[in-house]
Amino acid sequence: MNIFLDRYKQLGQDIVPEKIKIVQAIRVNTLKMKEEELLKRMKKENVVLVKIPFLDFGYYVQSTNFSVGAASEHLFGYYYVQETAAQIPVQILNPKKTDVVLDMSAAPGGKTTQIAQYMGNEGVIVALDINNLRLFSLRNNIERMGVKNTIIFQKDAKFVSDLGVKFDKILLDAPCSGNFAVDSKWFDKRKLEDIKNSSKIQKHFFAAAVDVLNDDGELVYSTCSLEPEENELVVDWVLTEFPNLKLEKIDIPIGDDGLIEPFGIKLNKSIKNTRRFWPNKTNTQGFFIAKFKKTK
Repeated sequence: MNIFLDRYKQLGQDIVPEKIKIVQAIRVNTLKMKEEELLKRMKKENVVLVKIPFLDFGYYVQSTNFSVGAASEHLFGYYYVQETAAQIPVQILNPKKTDVVLDMSAAPGGKTTQIAQYMGNEGVIVALDINNLRLFSLRNNIERMGVKNTIIFQKDAKFVSDLGVKFDKILLDAPCSGNFAVDSKWFDKRKLEDIKNSSKIQKHFFAAAVDVLNDDGELVYSTCSLEPEENELVVDWVLTEFPNLKLEKIDIPIGDDGLIEPFGIKLNKSIKNTRRFWPNKTNTQGFFIAKFKKTK
């Protein structure tokens, strides 16, 4: 058996990758168009969109005769092609119009533009990414989606304190090893060493984030990984290293509670408040979300 599938079995999930089918999803961009108007437009083009009940602006693409990524409505920024689970972190962060928000790993811009949507293009978003090619995509998507409240920096998020800014809310959608549900060759190219390396990077990002988060501020940590080393074990490390960060319960009717004893390792029991998305149970990509509040 594949080493990762064996690990998942140890965690209580007997996964058959070939049986998992992820339905394509989009997020309607209400900065440019009302949901009902887009539904009418797409219906005329024989595209069947079905509301995703636990998302604010998300729709399943149930039927289409063409790629929704090539439609004129997509090019005009009326919607963003965004996987179901990937829409949840910003919804959990719930940024407001008066907030100063940090997106620590922003490119290609799906979540940055979603943050702007929740903020109604008000407040301030600081979006970071170190990769120039990815920044090109970020700039294009920000322009396409009509976002006007975002400042972009080409910067390693580990050094965000250089900006001298404190933030009300932070999204740390962390660089991670990914998952098999959206990459058919994932099992062939991933090793446990990759997971350990990602975990180190994530902890560096976290330490930087805590330093620039306001008291009473909120931080959402997410990965598209199923590996406990990048998820629950990182959160357990955070709770130990930063006692002024407390986990808040994520109230959403999808996903499982976070693992509190992966591979026999006993973790902080509050990690039950996090959310873990197993593709075989959620029909989404593998995903993990934790929400923290910083106390004084």
